[in-house]
Amino acid sequence: MKYSAVNTYDSRACTLGEGLLWHPQRQQLFWFDILGNRLLTRTDEAQAQVLCFDEHVSAAGWVDLNTLLIASESGLYLFDLDNGGRERVCPLEADNPFTRSNDGRADLWGGFWIGTMGKAAETDAGAIYRYYRGEVRRLLAPLTIPNAICFSPDGGYAYFADTAKGTIWRLALEPESGWPRGDPELFIDCRQEGVNPDGAVVDSEGRLWNAQWGASRIACYDTAGRFLSAVTFPASQISCPAFGGADFGTLFATSAREGLSDEVLHEQPEAGCTFVVDTDARGQPEPKVLL
Repeated sequence: MKYSAVNTYDSRACTLGEGLLWHPQRQQLFWFDILGNRLLTRTDEAQAQVLCFDEHVSAAGWVDLNTLLIASESGLYLFDLDNGGRERVCPLEADNPFTRSNDGRADLWGGFWIGTMGKAAETDAGAIYRYYRGEVRRLLAPLTIPNAICFSPDGGYAYFADTAKGTIWRLALEPESGWPRGDPELFIDCRQEGVNPDGAVVDSEGRLWNAQWGASRIACYDTAGRFLSAVTFPASQISCPAFGGADFGTLFATSAREGLSDEVLHEQPEAGCTFVVDTDARGQPEPKVLL
C-alpha cells in the first residue's frame, strides 16, 4: 500500500481526540475532544469551528445535511449544525454518573452503535448498545474500554475492541436487520504485538484500519485479520481513523494529550492534533442514521 507524508490537518490540541466523522453530503470532517466537551470541525475554506457542550460527547452519525446524531455521556441527541439546537432522542446510561459514551459508528441499516465506559476506565463498567429505528438495545457487556466499532462492506460483520484487553472481535449480523447473530469471535489478538487497539474503520475492500494507542500508528489488517502495513504518526496516542475526501482516499486520524508528561509533550508537540495522509486505499461513505 502507498501513503503520502503525514501532515497536520488541524493543530488545535485535544485532550482526548476521538469520534472522527466525514459527512459525505457536506464533504466536511467532524471530531470530538471527549474530555474537553467539544465538537470540532473545519470547512473546505479551512475555517475552524468549535462547539461546546456541558457534558462529555464522543461520537456522531449523520442524519441529513444539517443534522447529526451525537452520543453524550447521558444520551443520544439530534444536533442542528445551523443553529445549535439540541433534542434528546433517548437516554444512554443517564442514571449512571460514573460512565460516559466512547466510540461509535452507524451501520449499513441506518442503526447507530455506541460504547460506554467508566470515566476512570473501571474494569467491566462499559457496554455496547445499538440504536435502531427508535429502539435502544444493549448488545455486548461487560466491556472495559469499548472501541473499534466498524462494519464490513457487505454488512456481514461488525467489529469491536476492548482496548483494556488488547483484543478485536468480529460479530456476525443478520442480513435483514443488522442485529447480531451468534457470539463474537476473536479476530485480532493485539497482545501478540503488544499494542492497544483503539478506534477503527473498514475500507471498501474490507481491510480494517486500527488506531493503536501508545504505538504512534494506524495498522491495516486484511479480511482474515492478518497484518498488512502501518502508517506512523508524530504522536504516540493515535485514537481514531476515518476515510474522507472526494474519493475517500484521504485518511484522517485523531490523537490525545491525556496522561502525557511535560517531558513527553515536549518531545511530541503535535500530540492531540488531528492528522491527514493520502493513501491508495478507498474508504466507505458513512451510512445515514435512520431515526
